Amino acid sequence: MDPLMQESPKSDGDALEPAVKRILVVDDEENMRHMLSLLLSREGYAVESAENGAEALQRVAEGPYDLILCDLKMPVMDGLSFLDECGARGVDATVIMMSAYGTLDTAIEAMKRGAYDYISKPFKPDEVILTLRKAEERERLRRENLRLQEELGRRYSFGEMVARSQAMQGIFESVRKIAGYRTTVLIQGESGTGKELIARAIHRHSPRRDGPFVAVNCGAIPHQLLESELFGHVRGAFTDAVQDKKGLFVEANGGTLFLDEVGELPKDLQVKLLRVLQDQEIRPVGGSRSQQVDVRVISASIRDLEEEVAGGRFREDLFFRLNVVTLRIPPLRERPEDIPILVEHFIRKQRERLGVEVEGITQRALARLMEHPWPGNVRELENAVERAMVLCDRRLIDIGDLPPGVGGRPRASTALGDDLRLRPRIRALEAELVREALGRTRGNRTHAARLLGITHRALLYKLRALGMGEGTEK
Repeated sequence: MDPLMQESPKSDGDALEPAVKRILVVDDEENMRHMLSLLLSREGYAVESAENGAEALQRVAEGPYDLILCDLKMPVMDGLSFLDECGARGVDATVIMMSAYGTLDTAIEAMKRGAYDYISKPFKPDEVILTLRKAEERERLRRENLRLQEELGRRYSFGEMVARSQAMQGIFESVRKIAGYRTTVLIQGESGTGKELIARAIHRHSPRRDGPFVAVNCGAIPHQLLESELFGHVRGAFTDAVQDKKGLFVEANGGTLFLDEVGELPKDLQVKLLRVLQDQEIRPVGGSRSQQVDVRVISASIRDLEEEVAGGRFREDLFFRLNVVTLRIPPLRERPEDIPILVEHFIRKQRERLGVEVEGITQRALARLMEHPWPGNVRELENAVERAMVLCDRRLIDIGDLPPGVGGRPRASTALGDDLRLRPRIRALEAELVREALGRTRGNRTHAARLLGITHRALLYKLRALGMGEGTEK
């Protein structure tokens, strides 16, 4: 197959990628434009040219380009201003900057503003072609990655959740089946497993999707206020009731009410909730009239409600009312195969919000994540990924970016056991901090010393004193 005619990553129905790449050469020197046009045409590119950034913007507006070679110093509009305008207008082409006045700072500034690479003049023809080929390969890989992400999204995503494990796929299928019915649902699982996300998915897939979804944590509201919160109150019902208040059942009318930690309800409120489920009527605190409501109730609990019933802490009749359909969400430690796709999902989700350039995670860091027991489940994993993205100064999260407990290195205090003597503890803590700094800087002693807040010479002394290798200078 001709190397200029390759099948692009595509979904069903997409056509082949065009054989000829369109490239725009932007330079105020006519000789440079002519030379590059000849060179690139011989290499199979469809070449057009512009003599400054303003003219280039007009050409970009008339039709898309795959690649743009742009000079830095030009009249009317220079290269950096052109880059800024491309970013503001959402131009999708890969831009490579050129300059005879280049410095490292200039190159870094250009790439900060969106350039893919930087070529210093004078350059050899092979250098230009190699840079363009690298840019094309990067774009091909980017598109392939997007295609795979979309495919994974279709196969393994469900609302705001992603999972590939059989257990979670079974739960997603159950949600699809029960969403269309008004029946009550009880979701059980450990903290952080995503019980509210499951409740929201049921609501979004139900005929009530256009109605309100109202969530309340029954364990977060004082018992004396919970009845008023759920059912509302009338003015004068108690000391602070200065006006009528709608309860959450009324707010959720026509939609779904999610009662998180329903096992925390006091016994007197359990009776009233049972009555609402039976009669679909609520009576505000201090009110004399009942009010009809049309609400689907989904509840959740980290407690085993059957044990709560057996222990006399939860009413059996209410349990049967809530337990028409039960979904049990397995903890993350029982489905480690979900961790890679969850990590990828969280990186995509947080990248724009945090404004970072992190694109993925190394295999060894991912292996550490898959070994961790995750007592806080998916919520803990998301927090760990977010922390790693904030600390990471590369495109891939590595072990040094992970939280200490997740990264797998024992803390000095635990490694020393019952030994409370200060000197051994201080020595072990110093060794741990030095290892951490060298790990984050990939063995660069100068950068590690800067992280530790000490001189390079002091770091060398500590390495010798601690009996550690001296790292590698870069």
